[in-house]
Order: sequence, then C-alpha cells, then structure tokens
Amino acid sequence: MTVNGRPWTAFYGPSVRADIGAMPFRNLGSLISDTAQVFSDQPAFTACLPNGMNGTLTFRQVDEMSSALAVYLRETAGLNTGDRVALQVPNSLSFPVAAFAVLKAGCVLVNVNPLYTAEEMAKQFADSEPSALIIVDMFADKLPEALKGHHIPTVIVTRVAEFLPAMPKLIVGLVQKYWDKTIHPIDVPHIRLPDAIAAGRSKRDADRISVGSYLADIGPDDIACLQYTGGTTGVSKGAMLSHRNIVMNMAQTMELISGVEKGKEVALTALPMYHIFAFTLNLIGFYWLGAHNILIPNPRPLSNLKRAFENYKITWMSGVNTLFNGLNNEIWFQDSPPRHLKFAAAGGMALQKAVAERWESITGKPVLEGYGLTESSPVLTFNPYGRTRANSIGVPVPSTDLRCLGEDGKPVAPGEAGELAARGPQIMLGYWKKPEETAKVMRDGWLLTGDIATMDADGYFRIVDRKKDMVLVSGFNVYPNEIEDCLATHPGILESAVIGVPDGAAGEAVKAFVIRRDPDLSAEDLRAHCKAHLTAYKVPKIIEFRDELPKSNVGKILRKDLRSDQLGAAEPSKSV
Repeated sequence: MTVNGRPWTAFYGPSVRADIGAMPFRNLGSLISDTAQVFSDQPAFTACLPNGMNGTLTFRQVDEMSSALAVYLRETAGLNTGDRVALQVPNSLSFPVAAFAVLKAGCVLVNVNPLYTAEEMAKQFADSEPSALIIVDMFADKLPEALKGHHIPTVIVTRVAEFLPAMPKLIVGLVQKYWDKTIHPIDVPHIRLPDAIAAGRSKRDADRISVGSYLADIGPDDIACLQYTGGTTGVSKGAMLSHRNIVMNMAQTMELISGVEKGKEVALTALPMYHIFAFTLNLIGFYWLGAHNILIPNPRPLSNLKRAFENYKITWMSGVNTLFNGLNNEIWFQDSPPRHLKFAAAGGMALQKAVAERWESITGKPVLEGYGLTESSPVLTFNPYGRTRANSIGVPVPSTDLRCLGEDGKPVAPGEAGELAARGPQIMLGYWKKPEETAKVMRDGWLLTGDIATMDADGYFRIVDRKKDMVLVSGFNVYPNEIEDCLATHPGILESAVIGVPDGAAGEAVKAFVIRRDPDLSAEDLRAHCKAHLTAYKVPKIIEFRDELPKSNVGKILRKDLRSDQLGAAEPSKSV
C-alpha cells in the first residue's frame, strides 16, 4: 500500500507508522531526564577497555552527574542559553555525562574530533566560538596552539578512565603517564571534570536550583548541536541541528527497526560518538531504548573489541564497512561470533556486498545498511529488516520524502538517475553563519544531497555517482581542497591534485598527484609534512609524481579526469 505518494511504505513492517507525528519530547534535555526516570538503576553505559577492565554508570547516575555539570556550566562558568560548548572526548563514560550536561544547560553542543591537530582545532574553535571546552587529557597539550584563534574561558579536562573503579583508573593512569607517555602537562587554566561536577552539585543543592529551568525556553527548533562537515562544497562548516532534527531522526530510525525490546538490549558502540551517525543512533537512540551501551574507547586494533564480545551479550551494534570487514577476518571473531546478536546497522560509508554476505555467514545475522548526511541528522534511508535489497541504500525512513531531480530541477522517472533531494523533520536548519552556503543546498524545504541516485518502482534507492569530490576514508569525510591547501604550503611542490581511489581496508584512500618544484622531493617528505598539519586519516596514502596535470581551458585542474584514469568506473556510494 502506498501512503501519501510514497511507494516505499508498502515495505514497512506492519507496526511501522508512515508518519511519526508529534515529537515524543520537546527537547533533548527532556528526553534525557524522562528516560532516566524510566530505567533508573539499570546500567546505561559501560566503558570496556581492551584488557576487560571496565566501569559502569546507571541511568540515574548519568542523569544526576550531567545535571550537576549543567549547573556548573550555567552558574559557575556563567554560560547562557545558546552558548556553544565544545566536546573533544573519545568514547568513555565522560562523553554522555558531558554531552547531556550541555544539552540540559540549554547550550549548543559542538562535537570535535579528539584526533584533530591543533591547527584543525583552532579553525573549528574560531568558527563556532565556544564559551567552554570539555577535552580529554591525552590531547590537552594541543591547547596553547589551538586557542590562539579563539580564547575559551572555561576548560574542563577529563580522562579516558574517568568514573572507572579506583584500581582500573589508577592502572590506566600509570600506563598512560609512564609507559605510553600520552599524558603531558596542561599549560592552560582548567578544572577537572569530577571537580566541576562536585562544584555544580554543591551549588545546585545549596541554592535549590532546578535544572529544568534551563530548558523552559528551549523549543524544538532551537539549535542543539553544531556538527561540522564539508557539506556539499568541501568548505568546513557547522550544520545547525535542532532538537527537533535529532529527536525526530532518532524516532524515525527506531520506528523502522523491528525486534527491539526496551530496557533489554545490549548495544556495542565502537564508532566514535562525536560522529553524527553514532551520536544519533548509538548515544541518543540506544539511551532512549534503555539499552545497556558498551563503549569502546578505541577500536584499533580490532582485538580491543574481543573482551567486550566475550563479557557482554551484545544484541545490537553499528559500524562502518571497514569495521565489519576487519571483524570478518579476525580468527577470534570467526571462532566465537556474538551469539545474542539480532542485527548490525551499517553507515558512514558504502557497505560492500561481499563484506555483508560474509558477516551474515559468520554471525547468522544481517547487516542493515542506511544512508544519510550530517545535514540530515543523519539518517534518510534504511534497509527494512527482512526486506533488504542488494546494492540498495533501502527506503526512506518514516516522515521523509526523497526524490531524484534532473538537470532542470524536476523529478525524473523511476529508474532514471538524478540528484537526490530530501525533505523531512531531520533536515538541518542551515549552516552556522553561512547563509550563502545554506542557500546552495536548501531549496523550498528540500536538501540537495549532491549525490546522484535512482529510485526503483518500489521506492528503493541506489546511489550511482557522486557530484562532490569528497573522499570517504573509513567513514570520515576528507575534502581534497583541504589536502591540496596543505600540500601547497610545501616549498618543494609546484601543483597538486587529490582524489579518492578504492581501498580494500578503508573503502577509499586519499591519493595525491604532485608536480615537483624540487626534483629530490620524496613521498615520505610530503607525508611527514601533511602529518604535521592534518589528522592521520587525511594524510595521502598514495602519492604519484607527474610532469603535468589535466586542466580545463581556463587552467582549472580536472579531478574528474584523474578519477576516470584511476577508476575506470563509477565512484562508490556514500552511506550514513
């Protein structure tokens, strides 16, 4: 049966609503507090370290500590409604406490990749202008350089082992300080996270402060998060995601996923929660379901996940193609696959058919692929359980319309390729302080994704090409302009061009074509140069020296010609 001109609704399960209707919560702060009341003393988050050491917080504890920290941010740090707070923390017990505190305080959460270089941090801080920063101690040594572009008055420092029992916390601290030597002196004024929570708790109790008062004026269309992305043009910008965007996208995705039992699921979170896919699905979605969320601080090497699979009855997990492919090739995983798994959700990059098939042969359960963008909070489509189709990104989630547009901007017929456009409650408000960039991708309520797709007669979609030059490395966006700008600062380079090429491990790899000014310049020299300015996954894996690069009549380097020479086929699709 087709509902409102949406043929894909015929493939929803019998209990799936075609339209979600009203928001289940007015804002994310309400979702957090109300959910904690329901599941109370059940385990909410467990941080599981590679050696099996762990620590757990219940829903009640997360709610109480995040409320105390919210009071600290508002009353002691002096933040106001709408002020930005940057969070630069890997998966750990600190992450939900800090993220939930920011949302409860009525502030705007700015997720920052912990692996960013000081230069990359400075750019994001200068653009978002946060009034506070919560950062893990392992990377706090970058702050003196990173804060030159924008001073942040309040800095709160946490650690990976925060809130673990005393002995594991002590062991991890000693290993990091004396063995790994990843902890360095922090040369900026700061307060430790437990101290900030304690100060907020004292203030709350002494003055009888109700945290709910901070949310009184926070409505569905207020900004909840600034999620940075290259968007459709490759220029870094913050997608303004509202409370409505994230709450509704969480509800849309959960609606289409069948077979879940509230309060009984055990979810594995290996994807970093600062990434929008894991933020919406794992952090918010699993929390709302009352799931016990097993957090993996660092999934590399993949043996870091072994104890989590051994010690917990994992029923759900999400990941990217590289994670599933890697686990498929781990002997310990092959010998003892998770026995309680219901299914896995894939996003962040295209799921390879061979990987999905092997995963199902090992675990007996499918990987369900979805698609979306940061600008859509992120999920737009998902393969319904039991109704998956090969090489398809599935069908639109409830309350979502998708269509493929021709060059004239009008919808094309089923089976014909066109630019994918999306409309729904999960579509961003726009780009932070960039109205012109917003206007390029938002047309009459529709988001132009920049991807070329087809829709079959049943409403299943398939990505066939990409208008953007973006490279997708293990689910992370890499933009050629940024890499080329970095290469251009090397005195030994005359010209360069960057594209993505197929890579079995990461989906795509960054390849740089370089014309040398210095004939003695080596690939190792260039990689060392890039490593000093860029996060590791952005550093070109392949460097090819050439005498010339293909150019248009006006002198523009033609990346598409380089791709055509390298690939000889359509580029891989982009998934959630």
